[in-house]
Amino acid sequence: MNWEHLLSGKRLGIDAHHERKHERTHFQRDYDRLVFSSPFRRLQNKTQVFPLPGSIFVHNRLTHSLEVSCVGRSLGNKVAGELMRNYPGADISFSEIGAIVSAACLAHDMGNPPFGHSGERAITAYFREGNGKQLEKKVREEGGRWEDFIRFEGNANAIRLLTHQFVGRRYGGFALTYSTLASIVKYPYASTEATKGKFGFFQTEEETYLEIAGELGIHALFPGKAVYARHPLVYLVEAADDICYQIMDIEDAHKLRLLTSEETIGLMLQYFGGERLNSILRTMKMVDDKNEQIAYLRSCIIGLLVDECTRVFLENEAQILAGQYDKPLIRGISELAGNAYRNCSDVAHKKIYIANEVVDIELAGYHIFSSLIDLLIEAVMNPCKSYSLLLLNRIPEQYDIRATTAYGKIQCVLDYISGMTDVYALDLYRKITGMSLPAV
Repeated sequence: MNWEHLLSGKRLGIDAHHERKHERTHFQRDYDRLVFSSPFRRLQNKTQVFPLPGSIFVHNRLTHSLEVSCVGRSLGNKVAGELMRNYPGADISFSEIGAIVSAACLAHDMGNPPFGHSGERAITAYFREGNGKQLEKKVREEGGRWEDFIRFEGNANAIRLLTHQFVGRRYGGFALTYSTLASIVKYPYASTEATKGKFGFFQTEEETYLEIAGELGIHALFPGKAVYARHPLVYLVEAADDICYQIMDIEDAHKLRLLTSEETIGLMLQYFGGERLNSILRTMKMVDDKNEQIAYLRSCIIGLLVDECTRVFLENEAQILAGQYDKPLIRGISELAGNAYRNCSDVAHKKIYIANEVVDIELAGYHIFSSLIDLLIEAVMNPCKSYSLLLLNRIPEQYDIRATTAYGKIQCVLDYISGMTDVYALDLYRKITGMSLPAV
């Protein structure tokens, strides 16, 4: 792969249309287009890790995505500055890398269903071991890819959301640039080639991804298989996400008193040594407020990890461009920072992700999702039944309830459900199960 082709302002779906000139670059417009979209706004009511806030504010999908975007912009700008020095005189849009990564970071979670990762697991379980399993034969007989459902992946769903032509909508979906779209695809292969359940595009979007890959010069890794090299900027998007969720989960756990102030500060100070540690300790003594000290430490850690991941990216640029670098940038950081990151990860798994508040939302989300999927799948598969007619009236018109294949009908349901917020899913569940009635 080469940078000249990888940084393209060409837009999906509107190649033949003339666009008026803008003061903003193509990639800045990608960012703005995402910010003003309904699916992005809905992220404010989707669980990140902890239940949505009551008296204490914690991160949701929206605040997480905004923070990842800020860190991604910093990573992109630092990498861009170094690349411009390494390629003097090259007519390549390196200065746009920060904007591309920032926009891709905004969109990286837009395909995630409500209730955190339990939503993904509930979808997978429904088709792998629940009532949906009986549909496998029909889907396969019609040529549908069953693996898309038993390995449901939010990243692949984000690409569908951004590129699919929903009913009444324009071709090309959001009409984002090819470079921004490719930078979102963390796992650029089909579900049939998935490793650890991760993949980057559904059967319906495979042709679209091939078009993007062809335009940007992204090559297949194995002949005859839908397995592609990552766009280089995916590594920066992934690093921004890795940096944010790890540090922010620790900070949220402190606010919820799952971790004491001493535990939290101790974990964060492990990232530093020598004179840098002494400097940080001197600065922390200027304030007594523990939340302020932790916020300061968080900013120091983000700055450190941005520098570290930039270094790892630049040191491995040749391998990345050749499609031969096969691990996240965060795994290549220095020993001191790497040990601290792993310690934070261990604590998160032992004290945060199994906390009652987190497990309860997963249990509730799992049950709500399973019930909604079951009822809606029954309705689209048997649309002439009286109850089905009533329930299908709840599905917005952009979702294709008249799809002619079993695969298409299932996708219609998953498009609808994955776009819900936590509150909407809970409200719909209560109403259609009779637990709650609208006021008359």
